[in-house]
Amino acid sequence: MVVAAALVSCTQASSGGGPDADVRNAAAAEPAAAPSPGPALVRDAFATLQATLNETCTPGAGDCAYFLGRVTRELTELDESMRADAKGPGHFEEPFADLKALFDKVGDDRSEAHLEKHFSEIVGTRNGINAWMQAHPDAYR
Repeated sequence: MVVAAALVSCTQASSGGGPDADVRNAAAAEPAAAPSPGPALVRDAFATLQATLNETCTPGAGDCAYFLGRVTRELTELDESMRADAKGPGHFEEPFADLKALFDKVGDDRSEAHLEKHFSEIVGTRNGINAWMQAHPDAYR
C-alpha cells in the first residue's frame, strides 16, 4: 500500500498532476474576459434604493441631511450599476433620462440646504425609478 501511494505521488509529480497542478494550470491558462456584473449589481443597487421608500424628512426641520444624502447616493449607485450592465444604455433609457435631469439640477453640492431645495425632485426621481423598475423586472432579475 505504501509503495502504491508513493507510485501515485511520483506519477502525479512527473506528469504535472499533484496537489498544485490546478494552480499551475490555471496560472498558465489565458486570462478570461471579465464577466459583466449582470443583473445582480442592478438588483443590489435597486434593493438599497427601495429601502428608502418608507423614509422621508421635513425640509427645514433639520432632519434631511442623512435622508436626502442617502437617497442621492443610492440613485448615483443605481445609475452606475445600470451603466455597467450588459443590457446596455438602451434598456435603461427612461431611468437614465430621469437621473440626468436630477443630477443636472442638483450638481455636486450635497449640503443639506441645497438638497432640501431639490427635495421634490430627489424624492420624485426615486419614486419614478422605483415604479419603472417594478414594471421592468427583467432589469434586475
